[in-house]
Amino acid sequence: MDPTPSTDKIIIDNKSFSTNCRQLWIMSKAFFASERQSKAIRLACILLALVLSVAGVQVLMSYVARDFMTAISKKDASAYWQLLWWYLGLLVLAVPLGAYYRWTEERLGLLWREWMAQHLIKRYFNNRAYYRLRGSDSIDNPDQRISEDVRNFTTLSLSFLLITLNAMVTVLAFIGVLWTISATLVGMLFTYAVIGTGLSILIGRRLIGLNYQQYQKEADFRYRLVRVRDNAESIAFYRGEKREGLDLVDRLGKAVLNMLDIIGWNRNLAFFTSSYYQASILLPVVIVAPMFMSGEVEFGVVTQSAGAFAQVLAAVSLIIAQFERLSTYLAGVQRLGMLWDELDEFDAEEDRVAIEGSQEVDEHSIKVSLYNLTVRTPDGLKTLVNDLSFDLRRNQSLIIMGASGTGKSSVLRTIAGLWPIGSGTLERPPLRDIMFLPQRPYMIDGTLRDQLLYPYHDQGFSDEQILEMAGKVNLSDVLERVDNDLDRVMDWINVLSIGEQQRVAFARLFLRNPKFAFLDEATSALDENNQEWLYHLLKESSTGFISVGHRTTLIEYHDRVLQLDRSGSWKITEGAELGRSKPALVYALDADKTQAGPLFNKLFGRDQSRKSL
Repeated sequence: MDPTPSTDKIIIDNKSFSTNCRQLWIMSKAFFASERQSKAIRLACILLALVLSVAGVQVLMSYVARDFMTAISKKDASAYWQLLWWYLGLLVLAVPLGAYYRWTEERLGLLWREWMAQHLIKRYFNNRAYYRLRGSDSIDNPDQRISEDVRNFTTLSLSFLLITLNAMVTVLAFIGVLWTISATLVGMLFTYAVIGTGLSILIGRRLIGLNYQQYQKEADFRYRLVRVRDNAESIAFYRGEKREGLDLVDRLGKAVLNMLDIIGWNRNLAFFTSSYYQASILLPVVIVAPMFMSGEVEFGVVTQSAGAFAQVLAAVSLIIAQFERLSTYLAGVQRLGMLWDELDEFDAEEDRVAIEGSQEVDEHSIKVSLYNLTVRTPDGLKTLVNDLSFDLRRNQSLIIMGASGTGKSSVLRTIAGLWPIGSGTLERPPLRDIMFLPQRPYMIDGTLRDQLLYPYHDQGFSDEQILEMAGKVNLSDVLERVDNDLDRVMDWINVLSIGEQQRVAFARLFLRNPKFAFLDEATSALDENNQEWLYHLLKESSTGFISVGHRTTLIEYHDRVLQLDRSGSWKITEGAELGRSKPALVYALDADKTQAGPLFNKLFGRDQSRKSL
């Protein structure tokens, strides 16, 4: 879908922050309660143990460093060498702890990303959410959210969790050290941190909205590049390079302008944070140095207080230190959380589809039935077809015809469940018993066998059966090109013409042999001989089918014609009437006019027919 920038104005308030916290909790809880639970919890426990171990070693090193500096000031050589070896021993212990700490963090982050991406992919395809999200105003670029946003979310979530744990352990470990030196030092530290954090939030809160917009604008730019690649032939035929180039430059410009705003706000935040940390260097020295000069403490206490003060200040100043990353992270949580919430609306359908697929169906009762079905445009403002009613059973066929914009394809989309806008009653067989053929078939990456069996690659057909069906739908030229090798991998979307792709779609149809087929301009790229042959095979297959088309030559392959009018009215012509009025009918169908003429009114009338087939 072409993303619609509907979130250019983003206000980060208490309500949206609480929503982000809820979304963060739901997405995190889902991972640790998933089938990866045992491995995730095991890695999390190891990580927590490493956090405590690293913090413990840091505290010990601070005391050893204090006594080491005191030994230097007293010129105590024996203590100097003893403490030096202690320090080197702790350093040897700290190195592997730090290495395994990072390794475990990355392993847990990768496990989380793998699970979450797989989970979202499953939900994305559930109940055809990927199709329905195309019309969503709030969810732009779901592809980016599942790939890039998931990676950032899992990496940064774990990073911030560990930073917070480290901060808590550091405060608990070093606050006692500072308190034993000076209670005034502790009070000044927390006062300084609270004031600094408040000012950093006030200065940098705009970054969250800007980073959200940057995600969107970067995704829009990438989407357009992909669109050019996928439509390269059409653009080349139109010589639309200049137009496409201008559009890409425009989207890049929007991303650059937004990034300039981010850079500007980061500069403003940097002025404050640099001043904040530079001033913090002096605070412990200003308090402890006079104590040393008056003989209250030893020289090593001065260096220890400076180190402990820096550790605790960094721990309680997380928001200040991480505000730039935190703003990017919160924007990602918001985007991913919105997708998660949106997919919740499609998940309820999964159980219904599973039940539907397990039910036994009476072969004699299988039909497609519409009663008083009203189809509207996605915005709900215009009625395309009003109160449509008909029954279609197996071995029967119907063609839907009418001027462009009358809702022919929309009726098929409604039957498929892709077009939920409207009202009325719809009955159709389970999805396993129906198949839809679009005007432009989807060609996948893979072998020729994969193309012909898509999407059911495990149907168990032999090579002879597949080759026979390919020849039956006149794909002999394609088979010759690959030397009858069904396992040949090629760029099928560029190798096969549109007509050949449509014949591949018919091969899929005949191999699957569904109860009903729905064809949306499925032979538009075929010559009349191929069209006649494929419809002949379709009628012989005992599959009921509904076609959408403009060609009047299609009429003879169907039992009935459903004619749609721009006013939303409709008319069904039965088989007997079809033979008697065919010349006039053909003329009327070819006359694609906004206002129906006298001949159209004579043939079809303006009243809606509700005859059942």
